[in-house]
Amino acid sequence: MPENAKKVFDGVIFDVYQWEQEMYDGSMEIFEKLKKKSDTANVIAFTEEGKVIVLEQEQPAKGKFFSLPGGMLEGGETPGEGARRELLEETGYVPRELELWHSIQLISKIDWRIYFFIAKRCKKVSEQKLDNGEKIKVHLVDFEEFVEMIFSEKIKSSEFIMKFFKDGLVSINKGETMEHLKNRFGL
Repeated sequence: MPENAKKVFDGVIFDVYQWEQEMYDGSMEIFEKLKKKSDTANVIAFTEEGKVIVLEQEQPAKGKFFSLPGGMLEGGETPGEGARRELLEETGYVPRELELWHSIQLISKIDWRIYFFIAKRCKKVSEQKLDNGEKIKVHLVDFEEFVEMIFSEKIKSSEFIMKFFKDGLVSINKGETMEHLKNRFGL
């Protein structure tokens, strides 16, 4: 965000900033950028048995969808702390190992970073503690089914799928892809 940017709207989830920017011809234009109040942490979680934790969610005005565990960081949390908290709240699982896999800012006009973690050897330790706007059913799926959910776009997480393509993990041959992914995740 430029130093001369001023907050012109203080929202619940996003703030809007504007600033004057000189153009190449010397004229001035108003530029604008959104700033999300909090970054997001998502988790690709594997149980001790090697199953992948996938959520079937329903939220007001969104309908049903499949996703990874995750959500917004809260009150000074590090991305790793937020990933652990969201995994526990949404699934009741805690990981023995947690590593940052990738982080991305998807759109240059939105100041919002999304972190992806790999959680290994997750163990069920409690019941879910869901927000009042969440209905979540936890599914434990085989790795092959997880990859099929990605190929069929059943999991609606474009930034996650794009990272697979960027890393060269997804190929036309599903068998090859499965081997690439298993090697990457140490399965």
